[in-house]
Amino acid sequence: MGDAVGLRERKKLRTRRALIEAALRLFEEKGYEETTVAEITAAVDVSTRTFFSYFTSKEDVVFFDGESRVEAALKMIADRRPAETVVDLLLRVTSHSLDAVKDADLTVELTPARRHLITTVPALRARGLDLLFETQQRLADALHRAYADELDPIEAAAAIGSLMGAAHLATTISMERGETPEQVWAAGRRAMEIAIRGLSSIG
Repeated sequence: MGDAVGLRERKKLRTRRALIEAALRLFEEKGYEETTVAEITAAVDVSTRTFFSYFTSKEDVVFFDGESRVEAALKMIADRRPAETVVDLLLRVTSHSLDAVKDADLTVELTPARRHLITTVPALRARGLDLLFETQQRLADALHRAYADELDPIEAAAAIGSLMGAAHLATTISMERGETPEQVWAAGRRAMEIAIRGLSSIG
């Protein structure tokens, strides 16, 4: 039974990956608006119903790994270690998040294509900004709950906003300079560490 379940899960992961890769390739070749879900599924030889069992829309394909990373960060904040300071927790969360992205070969491989789409397609740019703002709010709320007796909502929001803003801008500039994925993640880490050093006045 275990082997059968494992086989099904691996097949699902392969199908999901194939859909993501096909979609981004078609978006780059034909254009985001011009590409249909039917064309994506035809490239992978699956049904449109299969596509919608993995994604709710074409937009979701572009932001395929965002929710899993947010959920991991929220869990780490909620399960903070006893006596762990705000700064120590944020260092641990950001390090884990950056390492997870760096270790995810699909995320690293597709980052340049995704970044190009998000910066050139108005609908995706708007969706990206919405997701960034929503993520910041969720993380700030979680941080405030975890340190309710130390941080007020404004301090929690400032901490999360400074970290995510620093990382987003640093990685964007790094990619615009044509740097490698490893250099991009290093830029994000350095920016977050700089931001974290400025958070020592809270908590």
